[in-house]
Amino acid sequence: MTASYERIGLIPHVNRNKSGIRDYTEEDCKWVEFIKCMRGAGLPIEVLIEYVTLFQQGDATIKVRKELLTEQRKLFIEKMKDMEKTLKRLDYKIANYEQAVVQTEKGLRSPTD
Repeated sequence: MTASYERIGLIPHVNRNKSGIRDYTEEDCKWVEFIKCMRGAGLPIEVLIEYVTLFQQGDATIKVRKELLTEQRKLFIEKMKDMEKTLKRLDYKIANYEQAVVQTEKGLRSPTD
């Protein structure tokens, strides 16, 4: 997976040893961890490629990178709110099913129970 991350520009270039095998540094591993975290949060690949490209351009892009991450944070908060609504709806539906099971089980009991 990390090779494809590098190929499409999601992580900066990774050096290779004399045998041609990628030689990941601690910084490379931090990039992979960062990208995996951001992808897990739902950030689009295009946004992350833009971020990495800006990062590689140096400190002149700090403000733009911060704005990009700030915008993604806002979108993520909205997504979390939507997920919270969905969670509440699921809890409600599950509670209804649990109540239906209790009612069904009551109907299955014999009068002597």
